[in-house]
Amino acid sequence: MPGFVADRSAWSGLALVFKLALREMRGGLRGFGIFLACVALGVAAIAAVGSVGRSLTDGLAAQGRLILGGDLSYSLVQREATEAEQAFLAARGDLSSVATLRAMVVAGEKGSALVEVKAIDDRYPSLGILETDPPLARDALGATDGAYGAFADPVLLARLGLKAGDRVSLGHLPVILKAAIVTEPDKVVAGVGFGPRLMISQEALKASGLLQPGSLVRWTYRLVLPPGADGDAALASVQTTVKQAFPEAGWEMRSRLEAAPRLAREIERFTQFLTLVGLTALLVGGVGVANAVNAFVDRKRPSIATLKSIGAPGGQVVAIYLLQVMLMALIGVAIGMALGATVPFLLSTVGRTLIPLPLEPSFAPLELALAALYGLLTAFVFALLPLGRAHDVPVTALFRAAVQLDRRMPRRRYLVALGIAIAALVTVAVVFSYDRWLALIFVAAAAAVFLLLRLVASGLMRLARALPRVQRPAVRLAIANIHRPAAPTPSLVLSLGLGITLIVTLALIETNLRNQLTGSLPAEAPSFFFLDVPGSQAEDFRAFLAKEAPGAKIEQVPMMRGRLLTLKGEPAESYQAPEDVQWVLDGDRGITYSATVPENSKVVAGAWWPADYAGPPLVSFESEIAEKLRLGIGDVITVNVLGRRIEARIANLRKLEWRSLGINFVMVFTPNTFAGAPHTDLATLSWPRGQIADNALITREAALLRAAAETFPVVTSVRVRDALQAVDDMVSQLALAVRAAASIALAASVLVLAGAMAASYQARLYDAVVLKTIGATRAHLLTAYIIEYGVIALATAVFGFMAGSMAGWLIITRVMRLSFDLSPMSTILAALVAVVVAVGIGLAGTWRILGQKPAPYLRDL
Repeated sequence: MPGFVADRSAWSGLALVFKLALREMRGGLRGFGIFLACVALGVAAIAAVGSVGRSLTDGLAAQGRLILGGDLSYSLVQREATEAEQAFLAARGDLSSVATLRAMVVAGEKGSALVEVKAIDDRYPSLGILETDPPLARDALGATDGAYGAFADPVLLARLGLKAGDRVSLGHLPVILKAAIVTEPDKVVAGVGFGPRLMISQEALKASGLLQPGSLVRWTYRLVLPPGADGDAALASVQTTVKQAFPEAGWEMRSRLEAAPRLAREIERFTQFLTLVGLTALLVGGVGVANAVNAFVDRKRPSIATLKSIGAPGGQVVAIYLLQVMLMALIGVAIGMALGATVPFLLSTVGRTLIPLPLEPSFAPLELALAALYGLLTAFVFALLPLGRAHDVPVTALFRAAVQLDRRMPRRRYLVALGIAIAALVTVAVVFSYDRWLALIFVAAAAAVFLLLRLVASGLMRLARALPRVQRPAVRLAIANIHRPAAPTPSLVLSLGLGITLIVTLALIETNLRNQLTGSLPAEAPSFFFLDVPGSQAEDFRAFLAKEAPGAKIEQVPMMRGRLLTLKGEPAESYQAPEDVQWVLDGDRGITYSATVPENSKVVAGAWWPADYAGPPLVSFESEIAEKLRLGIGDVITVNVLGRRIEARIANLRKLEWRSLGINFVMVFTPNTFAGAPHTDLATLSWPRGQIADNALITREAALLRAAAETFPVVTSVRVRDALQAVDDMVSQLALAVRAAASIALAASVLVLAGAMAASYQARLYDAVVLKTIGATRAHLLTAYIIEYGVIALATAVFGFMAGSMAGWLIITRVMRLSFDLSPMSTILAALVAVVVAVGIGLAGTWRILGQKPAPYLRDL
């Protein structure tokens, strides 16, 4: 072996470090199983989330034309495009149109159901393929035997017990169900619906009677540019030309480059959340990395002693073994990257039903590189301290196997390097996050949990050390094991505490989301919403509800759709608004007018207008949204309603009770603003809760739903219970993804626990042999281990419950801005399960020790 000399050049010294590190690694990966698994799991989680997110984003971009149904789309609500508008668009390419609305389907004795109606023209689909079962052409939607044809979502057929060939009623129109819809090329752009799809022709829609003045119908015109003139430059040119030709049309424009912008934002946001969960798994695995490196240094005592005895500086010794550890980490990172990179391809073949979105599986180098960076930085952070402590350990101590390594803090150079590595890890987590504020909260919470868990471990060990001597040998041994030198207590508390904290946090988030969205309804929440009540039948419909539901509360208001064009003179599309109120500026909003302050509203600034007000248009704005949009009393907004451009001055601000689920509008105008404009009414019906049994209420709701559909076929009835069920289905799909990411963090916790048990195996074997020699029985040892692991797990579970509850409260109340319910039973149950698992792993790790005979080991003492 070459000697170590002080004047060796930097390059030759580095070459020697590499040479010695690689030479020592010839012995294989023994002892690095837990290390590799912890790194690989965390990196795989982050790589998988990033790769799937990139595949979805690429899918939206690559299939933008297919999703949108064209290169450009122009949408209008409550009115069709004029002949001039349609002619102008048709002159620039192939123009097609669809109309969408909600309506009720009545199937006689089989009941009725809310459906999402899609009326198509003879050019649909301009792009992609509409598949049905049995395969039929668009001509099947034409009229035969006095009834139009329709294609139905299989969910509708199953819900009402229907099949192809059955007849149903849509509005005033008999419809024959011709086939089930298998694939709908532009389904993604429609977003989440509250009912299954029913596809008909536009001729059938016009014959159904559903098109009433003011009906909430969205007309969408898709334009496919001609070949050779469909580049991005041509696309931008057409957009500008249309905007200049019809500046006040009031339509919502989308291009293939941003076919589903809101969906793209939500994918990016959800990807970040899952990435943070994956990073949690990596941090949990970091504890296993530290344990593995500690054990690695212990095993390398003879080699370290030899190097130092022939003159190797302490820094060079640390560099040799740090290089070995990072090379091992690189292997783990490579394994994790490989696993994560395969997930999009796996989902594209077997998981299409789990992700009903356009998925373009591909190799995502940037996302994989980011996952690798996370893995390497985490491994470096957790490995540096155990390796740094070996710098100043004397050779005599290293040669003595029974002497433990000094656990004092390493030299300043290693602490500085550790600080730089932690800063780099935090910077990467924040800079590459969609929501940097959320990333900062995560970093602060992770640091706090690590620090507090370390304090819990130290406090538990101090408490065990301070306890008076106990007479029972098993209890005394258990207490001693908690605080003895090199006890695994800190590692057990860290790994188990992080796992329990994560379990409790995610359980509380899911439980609160379900309670808020799908749990018990507020006392004042309506049972039904009734849409598109024709103005000419408004009084008749109110009388019908009063007769069919005596004692129920009925609320009825006029409703139109409007689109914000400008705020304080600035165009809405360029107005800077916080993410949580961007929805107010995107697309059309429901608006109304009223002479008096609406229910569920309280004027908090300004004054309400007189009932007989006849001046320039005024508007009342929701106070919290107005504050975030930087709007105040006297500011002017411009809206487009039914193709008319209306300017209104903000007269007052209202605070709304959004959680009542009642009728709430962001904007309420003076009645004279829309004098003579066609509109429909929106009505709600609320049964007094607590006075009717749940089963009886469900029966009444079903009867009213059917009666309303039969008596007023053009009115759309939305049962709140069904709408919340649709939301619950969506929450369940999101929760499945969160659980999948969290399960990796929990697996890392189990690995760390197993690693801690393996690291303390020799010490426990030594104790067991000595104790058996002096008369201890297997029962004594088993009891001691149960008490030791039970105390550690229980103390950690209490902390995990408290920390997880605090984290859940912060996320629910501060990030999601919802009310918080502790739900102690589910979280306590999760914590107790973790305790049982921890005790089980601890006993499994020591079970072999209980059966060992002392004689073979006593010979080696």
